[in-house]
Amino acid sequence: MAQVLVDTSAVYALVDRDDAYHRKAVAILRALPRRGVTPLLTNFIVAESHALILSRLGAEMARRWLLGQVWRIEAVHSRDEERAREIIRRYTDKSFSYTDATSFAVMERLGLREAFGFDPHFQQYGLKLLV
Repeated sequence: MAQVLVDTSAVYALVDRDDAYHRKAVAILRALPRRGVTPLLTNFIVAESHALILSRLGAEMARRWLLGQVWRIEAVHSRDEERAREIIRRYTDKSFSYTDATSFAVMERLGLREAFGFDPHFQQYGLKLLV
């Protein structure tokens, strides 16, 4: 079964019912099995998502999300971090975060071309976002 990297923007949209992308995120999530795709996170996305949920929705929601999280987690390797630094060094006209760049590196390593998220940085890097 194919995998799709789930970005923090999608995680947050799924958790926060008031998020502008909540309905779209739920629809995409529900369509994944039909598309033959399973969700994948990186350990960096887990950390970033937990911190974002914690800061915006509180400790209980962040704890519930983290402890209830069942998707596969791909560890960011040191090679991925080296590649992320290269990406940030090369794309001086972009504002990619370190987590963005490690996500791109992991996707390259795993041969993934699509992400589940709402962050335009993925498209700026030449990757597709699920719609």
